[in-house]
Amino acid sequence: MLDIHGQQARWSRPTASRREFLRVGTLSLAGLTLADWLKLEARGQVQPGKAKSVIQLFMLGGPSHLDTFDPKPDAGEAYTGPWKNPIDTNVPGIRVSEMLPLTARQADKFSIIRSYTHQDFGHETAAYTVATGALPSGALVYPSMGAVTSLKKGYEAGYQGGLPPYITLTHPLPWFSDTGFLGTQYQTFATYGDPNDPGFRVQGLAFAGGLNEKRLEARRTLLASVDTLARELDEEPAFREIDTFHEKAYSMVLGSGRQAFDMSQEPEDVRTKYGRHFFGQCCLLARRLVEQGVPFITINLGGWDTHTDNFGALKALLPMFDQGFAALMEDLAQRGLLESTLVLWYGEFGRTPQVDPNPPWNGGRHHYPLCSSAVVGGGGFRGAAVVGASDDKGEHPRERPVYPWDLTSSIYTLLGISPTDRLPHPQGCVAYVTPPSTPDRPSGGLLTEIM
Repeated sequence: MLDIHGQQARWSRPTASRREFLRVGTLSLAGLTLADWLKLEARGQVQPGKAKSVIQLFMLGGPSHLDTFDPKPDAGEAYTGPWKNPIDTNVPGIRVSEMLPLTARQADKFSIIRSYTHQDFGHETAAYTVATGALPSGALVYPSMGAVTSLKKGYEAGYQGGLPPYITLTHPLPWFSDTGFLGTQYQTFATYGDPNDPGFRVQGLAFAGGLNEKRLEARRTLLASVDTLARELDEEPAFREIDTFHEKAYSMVLGSGRQAFDMSQEPEDVRTKYGRHFFGQCCLLARRLVEQGVPFITINLGGWDTHTDNFGALKALLPMFDQGFAALMEDLAQRGLLESTLVLWYGEFGRTPQVDPNPPWNGGRHHYPLCSSAVVGGGGFRGAAVVGASDDKGEHPRERPVYPWDLTSSIYTLLGISPTDRLPHPQGCVAYVTPPSTPDRPSGGLLTEIM
């Protein structure tokens, strides 16, 4: 198995000493100085700017690591439940759940982080932490990776795409405003709807009932006139933000961007390979958006909060995930897009390693942030590797803990965004892409072993 130590031993590039690596690793986020960051880059330990797009697969509710990417067949049935036979992947020594046979064939294209960890057991605050790389506090409400990418790679940075730089398929996270202090101009554009539906429409905008381009343009002109009058009566920044979203919507319906959302353009065999279900068609649509140059795409898939009958719920979820994820990784690779497209899979936390057999849970798993799995591939991340390890029962990281801020900082780096860059704040507060170190937030450093 290619773990962190095996990878380092085989690389020919020079590496930092253990003492220096630990020193840099503990310099969490903004504590990682520009000099430190440049030193790692010069040694070839990071490759900034490799990724042009990110596809974030967010499993709402928190997926079980033991039932996906970190099986523990020797832990006993109290931990494994009925799935006791993990399967080999196409990478010798790496095994995954028996419920992921298609994903197992694509393991050379992604790396598994088996020591992902934080301390937050609540959906809302845990989702905030993993999406932003920040701990909840009353001081600053941080933007998500998607919002920061929209700022750094969007229109103000010269983005010329016909689609918004940050798109969510299909509903945004329900628990927090992901723009934080950046403001709503960096908000995700959520499509809503179901791409597997023959009547799929982006926010309900469609050429239906005689509503053709000419009539839409007339409506657009009328709307602009009304907004102009309203601004004369009440000069508010909110109007400018509303205008921004109107422009995004109309550019998709009237411009070339609408073609990206026309799923009928895909051959039926391709749609079938991804799976004729919500998640599979979201993955296919995400690939189409990557082809349009969209910098950040999020797919939110719910159903993973399996307090009750965990295995019954996953029997429905895992085949759908397995099909869509495997097809996405294979398709991106075959089209030459994986090298520049970073794919990220995780949830806000994992599930308890030990199954709860008692009523009313009846085989459920509960919230568990102390140890879980995340998966990364493409965009400058190496495949065919495992980072870190959990203990024999998957309860705690045994080696190389990876914290949310380590992962977000690594992703920013591969996007060509320095984690130490300043972010604009409306009140002039000092804020960085990744928040500064605090005593209650340790760090394992950037994921240089797979970058």
